[in-house]
Amino acid sequence: MNIAIDKKDIKEVYETSIVQQTAFWSEVKTQQGLQSKAFDFKVNNEDIYHDALTNTYTHADFLVLLQPLDSEHSIAYVPYGPEIEPNEEYQGKFLEELSENLRSHLPQKCILIRYDLAWESHWAKENDSFDESGIWNGPPEKKYQEFRFNFNTTNWNLKKTNSDILPSNTIFLDLQKDENTLLNSMKAKTRYNINLSHRKGVNVSRVGMENLQVWYALYQETALRNRIHINDIEYFRTVLSARAEDTASPAEVELLLADIDGQPLAAMFLVIAGQRGTYLYGASSSSNRNYMATYALQWEAMKIAKNKGCLEYDFFGVAPQPDPAHPLYGLYKFKTGFGGELYHRMGCWDYPLDIEQYHRFIAAEMQSQGYHL
Repeated sequence: MNIAIDKKDIKEVYETSIVQQTAFWSEVKTQQGLQSKAFDFKVNNEDIYHDALTNTYTHADFLVLLQPLDSEHSIAYVPYGPEIEPNEEYQGKFLEELSENLRSHLPQKCILIRYDLAWESHWAKENDSFDESGIWNGPPEKKYQEFRFNFNTTNWNLKKTNSDILPSNTIFLDLQKDENTLLNSMKAKTRYNINLSHRKGVNVSRVGMENLQVWYALYQETALRNRIHINDIEYFRTVLSARAEDTASPAEVELLLADIDGQPLAAMFLVIAGQRGTYLYGASSSSNRNYMATYALQWEAMKIAKNKGCLEYDFFGVAPQPDPAHPLYGLYKFKTGFGGELYHRMGCWDYPLDIEQYHRFIAAEMQSQGYHL
């Protein structure tokens, strides 16, 4: 397999429905202090796809974020990339070749490349990976995942991480149906709660930077309630203020606020890139939950995305199965109510460039809470 890689201008990153692979996301991360690089690559289709036509090629690109670890070392992180998805038996070999060719374009003391793969999990495509009720059993333990993923590789160097950075399980909702069909495809309780929120007078509006403090108060309340990592308000300011209109892959950000008589109840960030609307961040008040504001918020976000030409809506993060012990079980129950299809991604995979430093990094990572890019 021969993959030709060339550095490219971030502004020329191709349009995509994957927010984290856009020039817009590069701008967000640049404002947050990270360096980003973009690369074009060309690969023979016969090396990555079954039944490919002879001498045909795929031209694609991907975005890389550089995360410093100390004054010398760094890691290269590829969020939900590369986007093109080879057939399963070629995936390991493809990433190995891509990594080796990328090595010379990275800082000399970059110790690993971490791919947060949006590709569908190998273990979500087989009937024996589901129980009698159709519930996914999840992937096998790491050593079996690595054994299968490294098939056809030369160096057997792809390592499954202990945890994923971006959500590896989500729900995609088809927005190509009319609004009545979308409502009728929801669970009865979800549909009822949407109607209830309207009857109670919940108002959903698009707001801007002037409401960032309102968002942040709701977000802090949600994070404390669910014991999750709290980002600084500046993190969200960059997402709301970043612009990439002069690039090939911009994105639109909508901050939506649900209130009752001016009292904030819930808020969310909707990001539209390509033909997908993504529910990126959400927050809600612990009080007045009987107004069902989060249901009104999601329904409004879906309608906005649909009206802007989106073909699908990404709920961005759920438990992989209905397990009450899972920290995202509540989100699973809430989000599955809107309809849509569960999708299981491959998650994070590392390609170590410096084995000794890599082992030190992994040991330190297991000791800490991890970090988020």
